Amino acid sequence: MRRTLLLLTAVAAVAALAASTAFAKAVFPETISLPDGWQPEGIAIGRGTTFYVGSIPTGAIFRGDLRTGQGATLVAGASGRAAIGLDFDRGRLFVAGGGTGKGFVYDAQTGALLRELQLASGGGATFVNDVVVTKRAAWFTDSNRAVLYRLPLEKNGRPASAARAVPLTGDFRLVSGFNLNGIDATPNGKTLVVVQSATGKLYRVVAATGATTEIGLGGATVPNGDGILLLGRTLYVVRNSDNLIAVVALAKGLASGTVARTITDPDFDVPTTIGRLGSRLYAVNARFGTAPTPSTAYSVVQVRR
Repeated sequence: MRRTLLLLTAVAAVAALAASTAFAKAVFPETISLPDGWQPEGIAIGRGTTFYVGSIPTGAIFRGDLRTGQGATLVAGASGRAAIGLDFDRGRLFVAGGGTGKGFVYDAQTGALLRELQLASGGGATFVNDVVVTKRAAWFTDSNRAVLYRLPLEKNGRPASAARAVPLTGDFRLVSGFNLNGIDATPNGKTLVVVQSATGKLYRVVAATGATTEIGLGGATVPNGDGILLLGRTLYVVRNSDNLIAVVALAKGLASGTVARTITDPDFDVPTTIGRLGSRLYAVNARFGTAPTPSTAYSVVQVRR
């Protein structure tokens, strides 16, 4: 009888584990479909399991649920807008406006436009590419200029005043092609980390001054670096056309690092940016190189970090 009970208990435990695993896969799908023709680039994770993905040519924002994979358009596209990188902070969405030279701030619940910011000025090429929000400021990169744009924030996260350009000094140099792309920050907001797509170099930036120092990788680089994610001293760098995420182990002070490993997935199709929920990373397939049509399929892919 005891042996039978033990056997039944073991069978029940295995069944429960299998059911739990199947449930986890069912409620956190490995791929999430975006609307056909969406042309995505940036992703942000909001409260709970909510995520947001922008549309490059229209500025529209899709809001979905990572648990169910379901969602709908939160912000409709509009003339004169674009959505490249985006970040969520205190109930607001901060969006980099690409070639418009602008940044946009939306209410993440209602989709209402709260602020439209002219970041780049003076004419010339500009591409406002990505954004990270710290406690006191939102920081935007420009892939064509040696500057960051700083938007001051009030204590509640509300934009406080006009943005200003912060010139970059030190090691960073503009080159032909795409320059600064992804950006992230340390928890205190005093140090920023950026990637230069054309060279594959990483830089740390002193937020107070704009002084840059290259993060040496022992001779390695992260070419085609796009969106980045900084977790402690681990930096995840999406290498878009290479269809992988480089995992960089950084030294104390972020002065140097080593490319420790890479993350790949057969569902990657030119991923550009990533968001995180627990141990899961979510990469947006921009599918650059595939001709966009109204019926072109796009997706978000889940991988484990």
